[in-house]
Parts: sequence; C-alpha cells; structure tokens
Amino acid sequence: MGISTEQRVHRNLTPSQLYEHALRRREGIVTSGGPFAAVTSPHTGRSPNDKFLVQEPDSTERIWWGKVNQPIAPAKFERLKADVEAHLSGQELFVRDVYAGADPAFRLPIRFMTPNAWHALFVYNMFLRPADGELSRFAPGFEVLHAPEFHADPAIHGTKSGTFIIVSFARRTILIGGTRYAGELKKSIFTILNYLLPLQGVLPMHCSANVGRQGDCALFFGLSGTGKTTLSADPERRLIGDDEHGWSDEGIFNFEGGCYAKVIRLSREGEPEIYATTEMFGTVLENVDVNPETGAVDLNSQRITENTRASYPIHYIPNHVPEGMAGHPDHVVFLTCDAFGVMPPIAKLTPEQAMYHFLSGYTAKVAGTERGVTEPKETFSACFGAPFLPLPPTVYAKLLGERIARHQVQCWLVNTGWTGGPYGAGGGHRMDLKHTRAMIRAALAGELDKVPTRREPVFGLHVPQRVPGVPDQLLDPRSTWNDTAAYDAQAKRLLALFEKNYEQFKEPVPKS
Repeated sequence: MGISTEQRVHRNLTPSQLYEHALRRREGIVTSGGPFAAVTSPHTGRSPNDKFLVQEPDSTERIWWGKVNQPIAPAKFERLKADVEAHLSGQELFVRDVYAGADPAFRLPIRFMTPNAWHALFVYNMFLRPADGELSRFAPGFEVLHAPEFHADPAIHGTKSGTFIIVSFARRTILIGGTRYAGELKKSIFTILNYLLPLQGVLPMHCSANVGRQGDCALFFGLSGTGKTTLSADPERRLIGDDEHGWSDEGIFNFEGGCYAKVIRLSREGEPEIYATTEMFGTVLENVDVNPETGAVDLNSQRITENTRASYPIHYIPNHVPEGMAGHPDHVVFLTCDAFGVMPPIAKLTPEQAMYHFLSGYTAKVAGTERGVTEPKETFSACFGAPFLPLPPTVYAKLLGERIARHQVQCWLVNTGWTGGPYGAGGGHRMDLKHTRAMIRAALAGELDKVPTRREPVFGLHVPQRVPGVPDQLLDPRSTWNDTAAYDAQAKRLLALFEKNYEQFKEPVPKS
C-alpha cells in the first residue's frame, strides 16, 4: 500500500485484541455495559463539502459533477496520497480486510489501513468478514488509507480544508483524513458501490430491508432520522440490513455486515433490539455521553452531538438473515420525516408517484440536528441518498422504475414526522412509533390492499381510510390541525418547494 514503517502493523485482529490496543492507546473507554466508546470531535458528522472524485479518463464522462461530486486533478491526488503514506509510515497501524456485498457475484474485497484500533473495530463491525481461509489469499479490489490526524493543505493538495475524502476509481484507492468521524469509512464504500454496481446492472440503494415469515421482502428508503433502522428492526420480520443494499436480477443483498444506528434518546421500550446492542461487548458507541468515572452511558444526552451512533455486527439483532440476501421485494416504503405536518402518515403510490418521490427524496431537518437549524428546513436528497451518488440520479431512478414494473412492487409513502401542526410552537407532535409500526405492518401484510382510499388534495396521494390500530382522524393530516387554514397555507408552501426542486429533472410533475 506504499507504506513502510518500523512500527507494528496489526492485521485482522479480534475485537478483544482491538479493545486492548484501543485502551492502551487511550483512544476511548469501555462503558459499564461492555461497548467501546469513542469521541470524534470536532467532527461529529460527515463532511460532504470535503468529498472529491479524481478526474480520470475512464470515469469522468459518467460522473454527476457538481456540488455532490467535486473534481480534483490526478496530480493533486497523487501528491496527497504520497503525503498520507509518509504520515502513516511513522505510525503503528491496523489493517482490516473485509468484503462489501453479501452476494458473491458482486462482492468487493476492501483493505482498510488506519492508525486507530477502534476504527479497525468499527470496520470489522460494519462490513462482511472473510473466513479465516480466505484471509490468507485476500486480494483487495479497493484500498482505504485512513489518516484521521493528517490535515491537508488546500494550497498544495487542492482540497477545500484540512479534511478530505477522495476517491480514485483508476487507482482503486480512497483517501480519508482530517476527521475521526467513522461514518466516513462506511459511506465512502457506499459511494464506490454506487458507481461500480450500476455498470453491472445492479441498483444500489440507500435503504434498509427485511423479510416476513412468508419470504416477502420489503425495502425502506429514507434519509437520516426518518426511521430506516428503527422500522426495519421489527421483531415480527427478519432483518436483512439497516442501510445499504443492492437489487440484482436475482433479488436483494446487503452491502454490509453490521448496523450504524442513531441512538439519541433510544429507549428499551421503544426499540428493544437496538437498545440491547448498546449493552454488548464489541459495539462501538460514537460520540455518546459516558461518565468517565463509572462508565455509565446517557443515551438522552446530546452534550457532544445530536448525531450519537452505535456500530454493531448484524448478528447482534436476534432476528436477522445470516446470508444477507432475499428475493425480489413485494413492497417499497419511502420514509419522510415531515416537520411541516403536511404529509399523510401513510399513502399508496402509483408507479409515477413513486418515481417522483424517489427523485425528490424529501425530509425535513429540525432544530438541534445541525448547527444553525432553528426551525424546520426542507431537505431534498435525490434517491434518498444524493451525497453518495457518483452517477446522475436518473440512472438510479430508471433502474428502480424498471424493477418496480417487472416485479409488480407496491410502493408506499410513510411520514414519520409531525402531525396536528408543524414542529415547534405550531401545536404539532411527532407521529407515535406504535402507530407507524401498525401502518407499515398492515401494508406489508396486505391488509390495506382492499381498503378504500381517498385522494388527498396536495400531492394527489391515495390514503387508506382505515388502518387497524390507528385512529381514523390521524390518516387525514388536515383534520388533525386546529387551524385548517394554516394547514392549507403550509401545504401550499411545501408543494411549491417540491415543484421547485423537481425542476432540475426537466420533467413535468407527474399527476395521479
């Protein structure tokens, strides 16, 4: 990997060995329940403005260049790579060999090199683990050089700041530096899969997936905070994966071998399967508030950040699919956290509406989730994952539309956000998780197939008039507001935001 060091290089250590090294190196602490806790300040989230793709002849014409995919010259990349290698050459290093992709036909072998034991443990949790016999002949298809304490010089390296996430498809190399946030390691791999797999006829998706007792598969698309991880970890269904999947001609497969769950205000009662992982040895707690004297964890605290996380292997969820694969889905669910209180809690989508909402990728940020956000702020992220799409969004939409039609998939829109009014002082409140679960379970079980629907006037969505276990009034968001005129004004505003965003795709807004 271009690195020569007199320090020790540790290859493919066990979790207990990584704990020992991480504690020796004072990288974090062990909590009273058993997880390892690390803090990544000042970066406690991804740095999308510091992500670049190298301009290379074989890929340049395909890339969706712009705000998401910023170009960097090959010469700048080579200079930075050499400087990162020199930086790592003087350090104790941890190497981890893993796979991305549960389907052997599309599996990508990846080698990570990092100076931190806890980051090696994170990677071990998040990706698929080669068998012992496979490690001796492991040949990486991509390499990741991780230098969290190295800061780039924008004048020399062509970056925007000291932080960088740079992908070279020609060199099959990823450089990550200037940030300790572990999510960059995970999402950089998702980015390269989003480039490589469509070229092989596979749709990569930012979604969770589970399967019912009859083998019926469901996908859950959604941005951070909409409930992908929570709603897919259903004790009545087996979990395939919580975040990233591919859809091939044979069916669904997980890209990862672990989960990366948001744990802020997590409760044992509301999300028992995920909560249990926060008390297990091997779990990595990232930026969670821990008492240094007792090791006690405070999941309600946002002292470090709102974006607290737990990384754990998928087998920590009892009801999971060990092979990480399933057949073609019967249902696709688009999750949105609508802080404006306009969207219905559940709606049945036509194929045209599914394409519209997939390309829109709508949710809303609320106060506390990001610095400077003091009131609801709309977010449109194409395909529910724009920051990770190297190709134009229409490439992924076309692949999804073809699969929905071929396999007669029923699509749903589910609002996990606000009802009765907007977030904040508007009198609204968050959807009750038990009601959302009841709606999704009814939809996936086919209980809503013959239930009459009404056409709501804002987006033309088809809303079931009854759902078992859910108050009828909740199904009509307008009727939950005390001031219906205020609802109408809010709905008009949100629709205008949708239409303005959709102009970039140069197609008329589909009608129902």
